[in-house]
Amino acid sequence: MFGEAIAGVSEEFDLASVLYAPTEYRIKWTTLPWEAQEAYKLRRAVFCIEQGIFVGDDRDGIDERAQQLVAVSCIAGMPEQVVGTVRIHQEAPGVWYGSRLAVHAAFRRHGKIGATLIRLAVTSAHALGCETFLAHVQSQNVPLFQALHWDVLAEETLLGRPHHLMQAQLEHYPPCTAPRSGFVTQARSVS
Repeated sequence: MFGEAIAGVSEEFDLASVLYAPTEYRIKWTTLPWEAQEAYKLRRAVFCIEQGIFVGDDRDGIDERAQQLVAVSCIAGMPEQVVGTVRIHQEAPGVWYGSRLAVHAAFRRHGKIGATLIRLAVTSAHALGCETFLAHVQSQNVPLFQALHWDVLAEETLLGRPHHLMQAQLEHYPPCTAPRSGFVTQARSVS
């Protein structure tokens, strides 16, 4: 009977015309091996292939001590694909950094994926005793960070590209004590 219902649906509807559309994005700390693997693939796609900043791989020593965060697209509440990532690490007592923020090119206009990754990065570090949260931000992304309550501390050149050293205003980022569950953001409806 179940097979008949599926057969009936496929005869009545053109399934190829249905567009893939996540209903929500779960932004959380990486907890599963597949999430970490897909986050590294996404970073390679963005920083090695798309931007050409690194050759072959962007991984470094910080990855060994960093906490990876992911944005996972969901369909009907089920995880489907890693579409964004960022990492955080403590550099000195109370001083945290965020780096390697990447959102899949096909999902950059699908809601607030990057902003929510930034929010979880800072709020989860804040819960772990962060007193200063910093990031070296590519210049084209400075307006986004400023809109999210970050201050420019310095202009610099890193890896041959213009960056800004920026600091989060922690008063706008209350501590998040459940980063493994993280946040959910709804997908923007496409018209």
